[in-house]
Amino acid sequence: MHHVLCGLADNAALPPELVDRLIAVADEDTAANLARRADLSHAQAVALAAHVEESAVQLAYEGRLTSADVDPVKQPDAALALLDERVGSPEWARLLAADPSVERREKLAVCHGLPSDVVETLAADVDVRVIAELALWTTSDWAARLARHPHAEVRRAVAANEATPPAVLAMLITGEGLPHAQRCLVCDREQKPFVHDRHCPRLDCDLMPGASCDGSHESTLHDMQQAALRNPATPTEAVVGFADHPSLLLRWALAARTDLPSQVYGRLAADPTPGVRADVAENPAIDDALIRVLAGDRDPEVRRRLTHNPHVPLDVLTDLAGTTKIGATLLPRIAAASPAEVEELARSPHPAARMLLAQRRDLPPEIRDALAADPDAKVVKSIASHPGLSEARLRAMIDRHGVRVVAKVAANPDATPAMLEDLTRHEPPVQKAFREVARHPNATGSALHNCLADKQARPLAAGHPALPPHVIAELLTDTDWQVVEAAAANPSLPRAVMSGLIPQL
Repeated sequence: MHHVLCGLADNAALPPELVDRLIAVADEDTAANLARRADLSHAQAVALAAHVEESAVQLAYEGRLTSADVDPVKQPDAALALLDERVGSPEWARLLAADPSVERREKLAVCHGLPSDVVETLAADVDVRVIAELALWTTSDWAARLARHPHAEVRRAVAANEATPPAVLAMLITGEGLPHAQRCLVCDREQKPFVHDRHCPRLDCDLMPGASCDGSHESTLHDMQQAALRNPATPTEAVVGFADHPSLLLRWALAARTDLPSQVYGRLAADPTPGVRADVAENPAIDDALIRVLAGDRDPEVRRRLTHNPHVPLDVLTDLAGTTKIGATLLPRIAAASPAEVEELARSPHPAARMLLAQRRDLPPEIRDALAADPDAKVVKSIASHPGLSEARLRAMIDRHGVRVVAKVAANPDATPAMLEDLTRHEPPVQKAFREVARHPNATGSALHNCLADKQARPLAAGHPALPPHVIAELLTDTDWQVVEAAAANPSLPRAVMSGLIPQL
């Protein structure tokens, strides 16, 4: 019954009076589904929050509750959610700043627009985790103040905050102009020097693997530098020197920045670690010359990531497509191709280039139809889901290429009901096609009945509104809970059946 009720809670056709009944018997899981309903009234939201306390937070974030609906003493987590949405009372913030729960004070520190006295209170909290959370999300002025905090963990959080002033970030990354940190999470708990065992057996230990402190708080300072390197507000001149740093993680953090001089990208493109070179390859800030160098990289992942660079020249992309596993995805450079480039790609002698173009779903009809008649099955498979293709062209694809294109044809938005039925009877059967048919809006009851025989397509078919009502009702007792929930959520489930599924109080 639990899965039936969860499914009913998602059923868009559930009438208001049955929503009321379901609220009265809902458990936490059912309440979570009910809280997502687009038609949930304010009165129903208040009733749900009162019946299932855990749902109040979700309802607050969904905008279903107001400050008048929440008692911050009895529902502190819902009050936090409203504060996070900037619709809570300032008095709530003052109350929660003194909450005995560290987790709640941490959540409060994330909220924007807090009264200044609350920020002062949080900045002086007895638990450094609260101060660090504040430092991560606070304003520019407060970030500058907290950069001088004696605890290195707070400074690490300031380094990740994009509101931190650039000059302060530069000081954090170099250490110049700031007093030395006095403590870190490691020396707070352990005798110096200490290196945390990467396979620590202590169940109550929350130190990161490899965390260490010899008095200089080295692991936290390293994390702080990494955070600052990833922070786009950190000045370019403060980060360029890290291109040759012995730490792989610091070089890697630098590789994704888009504000570096070309010679720095060149040094990173020669890094011995493929992951660093791969991040550089996808970086839209690198120039044409470096793109062509990286196109010859020995690592296949570097070359694959280069194909995702929005500025890769088409000739380089075409060459890479023939030797690199790109997958069925629309690449940024292909999506941005001009009409002239689209025609050029469509005429390419390389099937891989035509296949990349076929991933677009906005092609001119003449190019779309030409690719649909392509002799290469991979090109046809890529174009098969393009809207606007006629039934005759779709059937011709299957006649020429068989099982290689059946699933993609089934995913075409213009596939007719008759064609979808035929695809579910295709010999040999294509498992992916059943899933595509089961989610297709044009699928008929007969086609969906055939999909029920496939284990992965069965839950999808059970939720399809074209499935006959009596079949939907039968699936409510299925052995697969996913099928049960999908059937209960099916808007074609008869109202009388819905009513009978909800227990009477």
